[in-house]
Amino acid sequence: MADDGENSVDNKLTDDNKPEKMFTLKKWNAVAMWSWDVECDICAICRVQVMDSCLRCQAENKRDVLGRQDCVVVWGECNHSFHHCCMSLWVKQNNRCPLCQQEWSIQRMGK
Repeated sequence: MADDGENSVDNKLTDDNKPEKMFTLKKWNAVAMWSWDVECDICAICRVQVMDSCLRCQAENKRDVLGRQDCVVVWGECNHSFHHCCMSLWVKQNNRCPLCQQEWSIQRMGK
């Protein structure tokens, strides 16, 4: 049977019998990601991501006071989310969620 010393990785020991560091981390950049707190991040009506402006707002080039495209997201009691512009047109024809068919009522609105 082989000696443990033959199979082990050679670690260089410093004067105080501590293993020498293989590398030193000099800089670390953290990256954070975020997303909407929704079950689905695509508007089921216009098929555009809810964090982007809907097709109607893009076509009409709607802007807020800071010059950004202005398109508000609306969440229903069922926790499905849509662009407010899309849902306001949808509700005129059918007062139900396009995804689950529950009676539509707004839980919250936001950007």
